[in-house]
Amino acid sequence: MTPRLAGTALRRPDPAREAKREALAQVRGIYAKLGQRPFQRACTSSTGCCQFHVTGRVPQLTQGEALVAAQAVRAAGRKALPERSDGACPLLRTDGRCLIYNDRPFGCRTHFCSAAGGPVGRTEVLDLIRELEVIDQQLGGAGPRALESTVAAELARAR
Repeated sequence: MTPRLAGTALRRPDPAREAKREALAQVRGIYAKLGQRPFQRACTSSTGCCQFHVTGRVPQLTQGEALVAAQAVRAAGRKALPERSDGACPLLRTDGRCLIYNDRPFGCRTHFCSAAGGPVGRTEVLDLIRELEVIDQQLGGAGPRALESTVAAELARAR
């Protein structure tokens, strides 16, 4: 017999759900630490870094980052990534703004755009990259993967 509390069955904690919840908090904490570093960043919203077909560079996300991005996409009212036929980031809206700017991936935060201050050196953020890698391992991730495929896979899992 299952114990009941106020007319509802008690639920056992779901370890996978708890791991995801913890990973979301940890990744956002890493993003916050990055934001506290004294890097001079001044994004001009030129969206040049979002034009993957021009730059030849696509942000690589760990599993934890994909969780954060997928949650932000869902919070924006979408169940799937917007389709783009022009080679730009699928998170780039038609108005030139990022669909998930506050939850954008680490690579987008440390991008190479010279207009925004140039790239953040890997050695300057290696400790944070290592933290993301640990979270990726804890979630059973396979290391960083391309933004579109990683976020799309996470969105599909959530359906």
